[in-house]
Amino acid sequence: MRIRLAAPAELPLLQDIERAAGEPFRALDMAAVADDEPPAVEMLERFRRAGRAWVAVDGEGDGDPVAYLLSATVDGAEYIEQVSVHPRAARRGIGRLLIEHTAERARTEGLPALTLSTFADVPWNAPYYARLGFRILEEAELTPGLRKIRAAEAEYGLDRWPRVCMRRPV
Repeated sequence: MRIRLAAPAELPLLQDIERAAGEPFRALDMAAVADDEPPAVEMLERFRRAGRAWVAVDGEGDGDPVAYLLSATVDGAEYIEQVSVHPRAARRGIGRLLIEHTAERARTEGLPALTLSTFADVPWNAPYYARLGFRILEEAELTPGLRKIRAAEAEYGLDRWPRVCMRRPV
């Protein structure tokens, strides 16, 4: 498996990965999450141009992406905006590889931690991240940027299911 920056022509493939990765939410009575449209190509392009849209590809990197990760800097930490793995590539450690790649990049940029916001009770969300060393942040620990992200998620309707912010040192 190889991690590299996404290419412009691959951005529609990232949308396909996102749609496919959303399907398992149906089994948890979270059809609204499964039906949610992936980020627009224009938004994906902004992450790509900023050097923060990473893909995982089989072999030497000549194949199509099977997973991707988007990140940004929020309040002095690397915030994982999205990590999605196509179900046909699931359970192979690809999400972990993308997260470790992001942690290494954050370390080289002098950032102290990775942060994210996720569903608390979805097995491949908060419990998965906890196994990777993330811890749930208490309300008082949320930075202004994380509070803003949580408010936007609530406005979007994601608070129908419990959500948490998490942090892991790099």
